[in-house]
Amino acid sequence: MTKILNYLWRFWLLLLAFVLTVIIGIPVYILSFNKKHYRYAYKFVRIWCYGMFYGMGFRYDLIKLSDQEKDKNKEYVFISNHTSIMDIMLTCILFPDHPICFVGKKELVKIPIFGTIYKRICVMVDRTSARSRADVYRRCAEKMEEGNSIAIFPEGGVPDDTSVILDDFKDGAFILSSKHHSPIAMYTFIGLKEMFLLKTAKGTLEGSKYISTELWSLPTLPETLKKRLIRK
Repeated sequence: MTKILNYLWRFWLLLLAFVLTVIIGIPVYILSFNKKHYRYAYKFVRIWCYGMFYGMGFRYDLIKLSDQEKDKNKEYVFISNHTSIMDIMLTCILFPDHPICFVGKKELVKIPIFGTIYKRICVMVDRTSARSRADVYRRCAEKMEEGNSIAIFPEGGVPDDTSVILDDFKDGAFILSSKHHSPIAMYTFIGLKEMFLLKTAKGTLEGSKYISTELWSLPTLPETLKKRLIRK
């Protein structure tokens, strides 16, 4: 019975994604042609994320580990562990005042309709191409100069092995933060992966401090933050 419910739930996920993408994707696509209008496009992106997150029955609790408040006039590099597609929705929900540009896999461009919009508003990277990986820094820098923040999942994707709590970090987010002197805002998602198995009704989110890479030596930074992300 659980298996049948799981298939029905996933079918609803695809149907909801299709309907919301068709309806909300039109204004996002139009606004994306002018870089100055991305902050308006981002409002529609957040509506799409709200629809997906809550429409699929997800809920979250935010546990703040710091009293620091985000500066509305500053660009951040947001990082977190990556457990499911819902990590993306929740990231946008959490940051209404910081238009976010995601760094994502180039393969997602192949998804009908969604891919057309995706390549307009995200920084795509072909992980098999050294040139593409190197060019990410330039394109992210352009996005940040336009007033946007960057969201990167340092693991590089959702681990195939579901028993992996946290995979090895890539250096991209930390190099970007160091080069452009933008603080890193770190969050930990807990429970979203399990919700895909219909075992729980609510995920937990832990918000950590904003960290300036100037206080760290770059070679040790990813491993240091990785230890902070793992829930003890």
